[in-house]
Amino acid sequence: MVAKFFNTAGPVNRPNHYKLDPLQRIDCDEIESLIVQEKYFVLHAPRQTGKTSCLLALRDHLNGKGEYRCVYCNVEAAQAAREDVTEAVGTICEEIISRYGDLFDDLTVDFDKLRSINGTKRLSYLLKLISALDHEKPFILFIDEIDSLIGDTLISVLRQIRAGYDSRPALFPQSIILCGVRDVRDYRMHSKNKEVITGGSAFNIKARSLELGNFSRDELCTLYLEHTRETGQVFADECFDLAWAYTQGQPWLVNALAYEVTHEIRGNRDRSVEITADMFQRAKENLIYRRETHLDQLSDKLKEERVRNVIAPLLESGDTLPEGIPTDDIQYVMDLGLIVKRGGIRIANDIYREVIPRELTWVTQDTISIDRLWFVNENGSLNMPALLEGFQKFFRKHSEHWVETFEYKEAGPQLLLQAFLQRVVNGGGIIEREYGLGHKRTDLYVKMPYDGGVQEVVLELKIQYNSREHTIKKALIQTREYMDKCSTKEGYILIFDRSKDRSWEDKIFSDQLTCADQGITIWGM
Repeated sequence: MVAKFFNTAGPVNRPNHYKLDPLQRIDCDEIESLIVQEKYFVLHAPRQTGKTSCLLALRDHLNGKGEYRCVYCNVEAAQAAREDVTEAVGTICEEIISRYGDLFDDLTVDFDKLRSINGTKRLSYLLKLISALDHEKPFILFIDEIDSLIGDTLISVLRQIRAGYDSRPALFPQSIILCGVRDVRDYRMHSKNKEVITGGSAFNIKARSLELGNFSRDELCTLYLEHTRETGQVFADECFDLAWAYTQGQPWLVNALAYEVTHEIRGNRDRSVEITADMFQRAKENLIYRRETHLDQLSDKLKEERVRNVIAPLLESGDTLPEGIPTDDIQYVMDLGLIVKRGGIRIANDIYREVIPRELTWVTQDTISIDRLWFVNENGSLNMPALLEGFQKFFRKHSEHWVETFEYKEAGPQLLLQAFLQRVVNGGGIIEREYGLGHKRTDLYVKMPYDGGVQEVVLELKIQYNSREHTIKKALIQTREYMDKCSTKEGYILIFDRSKDRSWEDKIFSDQLTCADQGITIWGM
């Protein structure tokens, strides 16, 4: 028998997975009420949140009651056909037939006849055929990964479902759930004749949009304690707070962290070893450094203009979003799970907060030509004055070239500094990033182990919008507060002056000031 483990790939539906009850994560009463009312509706959530696990559990729950014939199908395979409607719809029909046959034995299909039907009508024909088989048990259909389809294929699928809506439940599914990352209203499709069609107009029979949320903190704890009950291995109390801060309950991150710390860190396979906060910190760094698939997928989304419109201002200054950003863009990035509304718009969790700038500067980190030994003391600690002076010279000489290579040019100076710093600390140090919402700043907290201890450094990155004196005065107070929060006496402020009419001689400076009896060095560039 395989020992239980935390699942990070595919649905949570095996006895050897640690899991929460999927039906407890959705409002079953609400969904069953919509099904009884013969509604068609949407269930959406970011990738790897547990949508498929919930749909499969709901399918089994409904079939177990004996009142419906409920079938789940995944249409992602049809994505390969792109906008070839006939091929794509044919693939979807074969998937539905196969899934139906796994559960029921009353369907006989004349495949020659089915294939002779035009792709724009083939799905509708199949759904009518299945629905008419047993009027005592209405047909319910779950369509997963619906938004993996594009263009004319997606338009055709949505319109064929809409066309049969008035024939339900005798000759069409009583209820259909469309499941994907986004709400159907956010689908933006271009037909071959360049006609722009929104999901809302192509599927205006939608009754509701339901969201699948992240785990709560209690659910995270419950999941982790399943491992303790199974193996006897204990998590130190601070692990739960740290895991919550890192993930904010994002299901894949929650499971991936736990799998990393209980399995991939091999010494911890000895279940007598207590899991500590330091191990969780190491696990987080391992996930980010390996660019696990879930995290690597973020890089593709970050290239989209609608995502950049929202994320760039947060990276640039941590300020509230400027006016003029379309509400649909903000909602789209929320649907992707990248941001949340929590006392303002902010990056969804600590891991994404670190992953996003790293993904945007990964190539830069690999290609910046610096010798990290110049900035590391003999005992392994960082020589921060030398490092920041080195960056100041590097920025003066190369910033125009490097910033132009970034897709997120607005946040270019901050990203370049983070790439430079990451190149130096890789192999031992940790950088934690915090965006000071409403304060036009980015805070970096560096932890660097060395012989005899751990060096802790606070850096505050500021864009100069007003006078230099005003910027420094405000930054000193903010940096001192952050140093106190992090319990460190080593703090630095970097001020980027992006005005094009000021010379580098005016921009470049350094100064040692004091705030609340604590010395803080200012670096201008």
